[in-house]
Amino acid sequence: MLDAIRWDTDLIRRYDLAGPRYTSYPTAVQFNSQVGTFDLFHALRDSRKALRPLSLYVHVPFCANICYYCACNKVITKDRGRAQPYLQRLEQEIQLIACHLEPAQKVEQLHFGGGTPTFLSHDELRQLMAHLRKHFNLLDDDSGDYGIEIDPREADWSTMGLLRELGFNRVSIGLQDLDPAVQRAVNRLQSLEETRAVIDAARTLQFRSINIDLIYGLPKQTPENFARTVEEVISLQPDRLSVFNYAHLPERFMPQRRINSNELPSPAQKLEMLQRTIEQLTAAGYRYIGMDHFALPDDELAIAQEEQTLQRNFQGYTTHGHCDLIGLGVSAISQIGDLYCQNSSDLNQYQNTLAAAQLATSRGLVCNADDRLRRAVIQQLICNFSLEFAAIEQAFNIDFQGYFGALWPQLQGMANDGLITLDRERIEVLPAGRLLVRSVCMVFDAYLEQQNRQRFSRVI
Repeated sequence: MLDAIRWDTDLIRRYDLAGPRYTSYPTAVQFNSQVGTFDLFHALRDSRKALRPLSLYVHVPFCANICYYCACNKVITKDRGRAQPYLQRLEQEIQLIACHLEPAQKVEQLHFGGGTPTFLSHDELRQLMAHLRKHFNLLDDDSGDYGIEIDPREADWSTMGLLRELGFNRVSIGLQDLDPAVQRAVNRLQSLEETRAVIDAARTLQFRSINIDLIYGLPKQTPENFARTVEEVISLQPDRLSVFNYAHLPERFMPQRRINSNELPSPAQKLEMLQRTIEQLTAAGYRYIGMDHFALPDDELAIAQEEQTLQRNFQGYTTHGHCDLIGLGVSAISQIGDLYCQNSSDLNQYQNTLAAAQLATSRGLVCNADDRLRRAVIQQLICNFSLEFAAIEQAFNIDFQGYFGALWPQLQGMANDGLITLDRERIEVLPAGRLLVRSVCMVFDAYLEQQNRQRFSRVI
């Protein structure tokens, strides 16, 4: 079974290092200011010529309240009027990007993230979706993968009805933890009833998929109270679950400075939380997809993994990795062919640049031949837990063992430790290594030794 995991505490302690999550390779840490709008226009032209399908990501940065654990790009404000000038510039960006693409390019995937997308009023959401439909070829038959992140404190039945009417068919719900003491410690008070109401609405309105986000390692969490949260979440029967490891990096993320580090669970307690969670979810029929993702066996992610078509990009695990990803909004990242580029992360700079009729591209990277090769290797490992050397050799015209000869001692060490099997033809990530697949991928990362590991969360 692909979803088999074997818990090995000794291996976890040895290989639980800080490292990238590999939503891209090279990672965003490698982005530089040499990449700008000219590179973006060039990539868009290639996308248009090839008539590649599209995935759109729209970033809505506003939140009414701050969650202390949050590391997202966001603007905390009670002033709903802040959204209007932002939406004006976002609509400009949509128009500027779309004129470089072909109307025949279908938008197979759309995702609104944040921040809190439902910070926007119903009229603003209607206006934004109408603008997207005007400039991009959004599907009208509900066959697209159109998702939105939901804060149940900022949504009700009428909101869910509007979202369904606008074409959304997937929702991702932030929950994190249900224990009131934990919620107070991170300034996110959210009842089970609020969450259940949004899920009931989504089911009644025939949303195709519901994802719930949980975080372990938050202040005042214990293995016992987090297990109760997981049980309650299982009773809600989401199609997918993301169980994230909280990375406490107060030097990088200012809101985290409000968290009392003395209230954080110990590393041993965090491991116990994860182990219990895996046991609970597996017993409830969920499959381990990889990293921190779980899905029911009939979910598209689980099916794609079974068929070895699963991919990974800035959206996380996806069945739409073949699409060109276009990021819209402040801090949004695009991946178009071999180009990665990111908009300015500063709201004022983003808005001012677009006010001058210029795109807000601030940094990025163009993959070279070695990047493309290593990206393919990491993608196979992190999605399929296996790598056939012959497929890579054929695609990139190399001898695998010759090209990566310097890595062989490290890979052999992992094989000796029982993380992987290694022979002349393939690498297979074993059940004991699947929770640590990031560590296996890190062996193939050519940039890792030059980087400050403190920028990354630990594997577990």
